Amino acid sequence: MSRAEDEGLVEGGAPLEESPAGALPSRALLALLVVAAVLVLDVATKLWVVQNMVLHQSIPVFGDVVRLTYTHNPGAAFGINIGEHSRVFFLVLSILALGVLTMIYRATPTSDRLRLLAVALVGAGAIGNILDRLRYERGVVDFLDIGIGAHRWWVFNVADSAVTVGAVLLLISYLLEERRERASGRGETSAGGPELGVGEPEA
Repeated sequence: MSRAEDEGLVEGGAPLEESPAGALPSRALLALLVVAAVLVLDVATKLWVVQNMVLHQSIPVFGDVVRLTYTHNPGAAFGINIGEHSRVFFLVLSILALGVLTMIYRATPTSDRLRLLAVALVGAGAIGNILDRLRYERGVVDFLDIGIGAHRWWVFNVADSAVTVGAVLLLISYLLEERRERASGRGETSAGGPELGVGEPEA
């Protein structure tokens, strides 16, 4: 097997579409593991909160800094709300986002593990909150409450955290790609050597 095939690439950097019979491509395995881990943790923690806490109840974890506060959010992550149609609006928006993430995933080579991890985290978080919007009319279950006294962050959940971390990693991956392309362009220019000007004698 060639090096390009081993990395899941073909000429031009496009991902290979086929894999050995009976084996998952390494990029698919990575994505599935991350998505599964995030979903299990997200669903399990939300289920515990719903079954063991009363709505709007708070339980101190680390004093007043970290608390478990059971609430429902019909909007997006960190309390973003646009009114009575928030649940449906953000449900549709999340499904569209999954479509965009799928296209990014398909265009990402196996060698770019950072971008694959980022896409998997954002996708897993989106799926976790989609499940809540389909299950609960009141919206997504939030419970992680961090702050000091009256100065507190919006209540969030594991899925929100995955989306945020994934989005940051995705941005970093594109910045690194841009830096590599610039470095490659400078290298090609240097390799070409200085061009002779008009009328300049050759050595």
